[in-house]
Amino acid sequence: MRHQKLSQISSTIARISTAALLLLALWGLALAGSPEVEFTPRGQRMARDIKYGDWRKVCFQTPGTKVVCRTTISGIWETGQSAVRVDLIERQGEGAARLQLFLPVGLYLQAGAKLTVDQGKQHRIPYVWCLTNTCIAADAADPDLIREMNAGKKLVLEVVDSNVLAVSTTLPLDQFAAVRNADPAQIFQQDIDE
Repeated sequence: MRHQKLSQISSTIARISTAALLLLALWGLALAGSPEVEFTPRGQRMARDIKYGDWRKVCFQTPGTKVVCRTTISGIWETGQSAVRVDLIERQGEGAARLQLFLPVGLYLQAGAKLTVDQGKQHRIPYVWCLTNTCIAADAADPDLIREMNAGKKLVLEVVDSNVLAVSTTLPLDQFAAVRNADPAQIFQQDIDE
């Protein structure tokens, strides 16, 4: 009888522990995706040398849909490996835009990525998912940020690495507005067979 009661008590404790761990995990995930989480890195450093290409605008046309354009810039390390890609994605005829950042894996995701144009205010972009070779931070683009990028000279991107150090790199903005407002360099047509 006593053995049976101990077994029931152990089983109950195990269920409560599992439930508590699950709640803690869910709470941690909620905080990780929450833009309100304040975070202070232990220090700061510049990113390794990243060579940026020019801003480009490419558009995608699928019959029966609005044209989607992407104004983009990519940066690579001296090894040729992709370091950063920034995309401003806009759908023809819509005022809203989406900003997407492709960044290396191994960053501290809870901190998100921060963008600052010419010493202006910081704009936080949360991470939305990671693949084996890149993490993507994305959000609706703040109209103020787009205006700042159109008029700005440099865009500072700051992330936090696994050593909890803020790592920053500077992207040129001198061509951004002209490229964004110009005709696309390339239009990709996609036909859908039904």
